[in-house]
Amino acid sequence: MDHGILTGRRPASTAPADYIVVQADATQREAYRRLRRDVFVREQGLFTTTDHDRADDDPRTVVLVARSIAGEVLGGVRLHPAPHTSTEERDLGWWRGSRLAVRPDVRGATGVGSALVRAACAWAESLGALRFDAVVQTQHHPLFTRLGWTTTGDVELQGRPHVMLSWPIARVQRLAEATKSPLGSLLAGLGAPEGGAPAPGFWGDDGAPVPGSDLVAACDAILPTMVERDPEWAGWCAALVNLNDLAAMGATPVGLLDAVGARDASFARRVLAGLRAASEAWGVPVLGGHTQLGVAPALSVTALGRTDRPVPGGGARPGEEVRLTADLGGGWRPGYTGSQWDSSSHRSPGELRALGRVVADLRPAAAKDVSMSGLVGTTGMLAEASGVRVVLDVDQVPTPAGATVGDWFTCFPGFAMVTTDCAGAHPGELPRHVTSRVCGETLVGAGVGLRWPDGVVTEAVRGPVTGMGAAA
Repeated sequence: MDHGILTGRRPASTAPADYIVVQADATQREAYRRLRRDVFVREQGLFTTTDHDRADDDPRTVVLVARSIAGEVLGGVRLHPAPHTSTEERDLGWWRGSRLAVRPDVRGATGVGSALVRAACAWAESLGALRFDAVVQTQHHPLFTRLGWTTTGDVELQGRPHVMLSWPIARVQRLAEATKSPLGSLLAGLGAPEGGAPAPGFWGDDGAPVPGSDLVAACDAILPTMVERDPEWAGWCAALVNLNDLAAMGATPVGLLDAVGARDASFARRVLAGLRAASEAWGVPVLGGHTQLGVAPALSVTALGRTDRPVPGGGARPGEEVRLTADLGGGWRPGYTGSQWDSSSHRSPGELRALGRVVADLRPAAAKDVSMSGLVGTTGMLAEASGVRVVLDVDQVPTPAGATVGDWFTCFPGFAMVTTDCAGAHPGELPRHVTSRVCGETLVGAGVGLRWPDGVVTEAVRGPVTGMGAAA
């Protein structure tokens, strides 16, 4: 089928210069279909009677139209899951733009075609797409390259030469840069011997093995805006993220230390109520801490654990399998849709405590707890610390039914561990409420690629995430 086209000669425009691109209503959809028939059937002869296809019947398909001030449809384009068997039942984050058509008297100076393409790109990203592509007739290739699209190949459709193009989506890269990229320069020098060097092989890890002991220490701060907005949840998450860090190291938790800042005792009580609930649920005591009143909201927690065999985040080597083990239960935390998946607040104490043994039971070569840089960003940190490249198979990554792939790959998932091990390693007996699956591989190189069901690999993380380099 023909996927994305601007067509025909450019007669002098008699159409209104003012227009807006909007999502089409039922009337505008019908006008868009008529325009498509005029362009692709009558004008171009690409189809005999109709250009209707399966994408038109997919309820997920979005139609955008350029509408004049008078309400006329000047042009339109549609977005839909890519035509592949893997996208028929689920949203893989792979979308396609197609059937771009512009009224003949509007082509040229008004820029309707360009406006529709730009709007489609923005809409695709808002839908959570991690890959957005199109197939266009060769004569319209320059338009797309001017707008920033990347050429990926050539193909013949309907007897006409076409070009395959991809819109560069940097959602994962932006998240990694926003959350982790300054770390290398910020922390330079802290690992020097006079400053107390970390244990060899654990620089930048989820937890720090304490030299001369079997102790592992982890520390995390909660975003002040989250503490202010949802203090009980902030207290709960302060314990959650630290206990996940210990779990990623294969350590058994011993206790927690907290530091709380609050404007008054009433607010501090709410933060501590969440921390207390988590402490009781996981069975890990709060050993001590510090509370400061009369200040802006702030919260950080340190967790202590024990293991004589800590699992490094930088232990992966080329040729290993990448596995994700995650609790897919629960749903989006109210107020944090798309960014925080709550898999923990509905779990029993027994279920929560069982999660802490997952990495220790897997005994992997490397492990990282998925953090605020998301699944792919965290995988990039593991790759950087290990000095390898990781390619993830998008359709093999365990994903909750209630989340798009784009959101799941970039959110805080509650409990999710990325691990690597030799090919064919058996995961053993894991808790029944987690899903564990091999979903990628380590290779020679750097960064993280996403391998799609058609075999195409797109770059999600280009090179280092933190700038801290390989763990020594």
